[in-house]
Formats: sequence, C-alpha cells, structure tokens
Amino acid sequence: MDGLKQIQTFVEVATRGSLSAAARVEGVTPAVIGRRLDALEARLGVRLILRTTRRVSLTFEGAAFLEDCQRILNDLANAESSVSLGGVKPSGHIRLSAPAGFGRRHVAPVLRQFLKDHPEVTCTLDLSDRIVDLVNEGVDCAVRIGEMEDSSLVPIRLGEMHRVVVASPDYLCRRGTPIRPSDLLNHECLSLTQQRGWLLRDPEDPARVLTLKVPGRFECNDGAVLHDWTLAGLGLAWRSMWEVGQDITNGRLVRVLDAYATPPMGIFAVFPQRRHLPLRVRLLIDTLKHAYASPGYWESD
Repeated sequence: MDGLKQIQTFVEVATRGSLSAAARVEGVTPAVIGRRLDALEARLGVRLILRTTRRVSLTFEGAAFLEDCQRILNDLANAESSVSLGGVKPSGHIRLSAPAGFGRRHVAPVLRQFLKDHPEVTCTLDLSDRIVDLVNEGVDCAVRIGEMEDSSLVPIRLGEMHRVVVASPDYLCRRGTPIRPSDLLNHECLSLTQQRGWLLRDPEDPARVLTLKVPGRFECNDGAVLHDWTLAGLGLAWRSMWEVGQDITNGRLVRVLDAYATPPMGIFAVFPQRRHLPLRVRLLIDTLKHAYASPGYWESD
C-alpha cells in the first residue's frame, strides 16, 4: 500500500508541476509529499524528479516511469469499475475551467445537475476568458471553444458551435435585410472591441473565408452588452448560437446571411496528456457531451 501511495504521489507531482500543488490535492504538507518521493526513489535506486525551490522536472528515467505509472493507475481504476457491483460511485473534487459567458449559461447548469446526481463529488468552477494553465494551476479539465493549438493537451470533442449574423425583427423592418455580405456596408453592425472582423464565406468562392471589417457606431468588449444591444434593435451582430439560439427560437432575433456562414467551431474538454483522468472527470465530460449533443439543445430554454 505504501508503494502504491508513493506512485500516486509521484504522478501527482509530475503532472501538477510542484510538490505544493500535489500537497493541496492530497490535503497534506509539501514535506509529506517530499518524503514519499524520497522513499520511492530510494526503493527504486534511481532519481525520478529534479527539485528546486521553484519547480520540478522529470529525469529521463522519471519520464519513462511516469508513462508506465499512469497506464497502471488507469488500468487499476478500470479494473475496479468492472468488478464493482453496480459500478464505482464517483467521488472527490473536480477543478473545472470554462469561458465566462459560455460557462455561466451552458456549463454551470449541466454541472449543477451532475453534482445533484453524484453527491460524493465536489467541484470548483473557474469562469474566466483567459487561457488557464491547467498543470500549474491544478485544474483537472477545461472547456474551450475553437481550434486547439496547445499540443500538450488532450482534446475531447463535446459538440459544435455555429456563429450567425442576427438582428431584431424591429431593426430588419426599419433597415431591411442584408442579402449578401457586401450589404453590411449599408447597415449598423455591433462588434466586440477585440474582433478583427466578421468571418463569412466568400460569395465568389464558398471554400474561402473572408474577414470583413464592418461599419458601426457601437463597439463593446463585453458580449452580454452586445447581446442586449442586438435585442434592443441597435444593429446586426455576429454571435455564437450558444448565446442567441433561444432568442432565435422565440422570435426575438432573426438569422440573416446563413448562405455565407462559416463552418462550425468545436467545443472541447481538454486535459494534460500525462494526467490520469479520474472517474469523476470522465463522467462529467460524458455528461457535458451528452447534453450538447441533444437535439435542439442550443435553441431550447
């Protein structure tokens, strides 16, 4: 049992990047974590981790040993699940990160039901639009939208997200409905301050995507304000279906220029490549994936 605890501690330190991060997860002091690592290295007769006051790094032997340890721990968890009567009940703490607006509307409600169904699981939900460092900040999983550029993370596709051009019926009645992207030049367009432009298909070459600089008197760095302005009839907006789907279904907003809409973006759950994924996290990912794949989810209240 001591040997297994030493291995589990080694994996936590290696994946989280520090003794203190591993200690927080296990609810012990960094000194206890250090003693477990010392005992493991003494038992194996090899140095696995190089430690300084600021960070830890794996030796060549440590990197190879980590892969084997993760595989063994994963196999052990699966073995327990397969023989347990009625299946293993998930338990423990999850640290989950998600974009602020999307997280409020489409992660928090699913998480609330997940925690109700699994009372032995607890969770810290971090809603932020910054890119979270999963390993150094001790985050188990993050929900992200768009292309995955960080090759150190494992992505699991949860669903797809379309972006559409929308306006209120009142605005379209007053200003008319744009038929082609070039018609936007004669409209009031509402944009995020940080946007370089709206992405639409090229009318002359549908395989090509154009970045259009659109005119407009209103800009804001907050998507919720932009959403309110669109509902108020101040102009057209290029928004994600996760934000405007319910408004379209209820007739508060109308989609335009659908023939020029770009391909959907992916919604992903991501986690570090070298991290053993606990049952509680795997079940949460499955729950999010099932919710987002439900027919009509993005258009329903």
